[in-house]
Amino acid sequence: MKNIVVYCGSNLGANKAFFDAARHLGKVIAQQGSRLVYGGGNIGLMGTIATAVLENGGEVIGVIPTFLKNQEGAHLGLTKLYETANMTERKNKMIELANAFIAMPGGLGTYEELFEVLSQAQLKLHPHPIGILNVAGFFDPLLQMLQNTADAGFMPQQNMELVCVDNDAENLLNQMRHWQPQHAQKWITPEWAQQEKEALD
Repeated sequence: MKNIVVYCGSNLGANKAFFDAARHLGKVIAQQGSRLVYGGGNIGLMGTIATAVLENGGEVIGVIPTFLKNQEGAHLGLTKLYETANMTERKNKMIELANAFIAMPGGLGTYEELFEVLSQAQLKLHPHPIGILNVAGFFDPLLQMLQNTADAGFMPQQNMELVCVDNDAENLLNQMRHWQPQHAQKWITPEWAQQEKEALD
């Protein structure tokens, strides 16, 4: 877990607990000798976690599209900054650099990035651990939606184990270090379809 990608909001959020968690996760990442890879911005939780890593002696790699660099402003103190042509190139570059992924509270972009790496893990396109830092229960509805997806037969129950979840940064990172890739059958034949096939046979 040398390079940890963190997906999080370009806003600070209404609850100060989100800000405090970003600062703490940044400190822990630096203290444990990992490098932060993130979206390159200087605002919101993104800027908060990057600054915390740097303040604690860690390294930070930013990846930002040109149009966002012009709108939001890139963090000026980063170890390295990659500039991309668009959002897709940014996502792919971050995935390329990653040994692990963590989602913190954020908006639509955070959800998109999290589901991208979850989908790739399901298809065995990367072997890296994925964590959710569930600050103040922020991700509870999303986790329930994933469980509903499994219950409804659109993914195997084992895929719930594709993601590590905790509300504490140290505990989450420890879970992720011990995580092993899951090998579940993606395509499921529901009982009713099997019965219809047998009836036709």
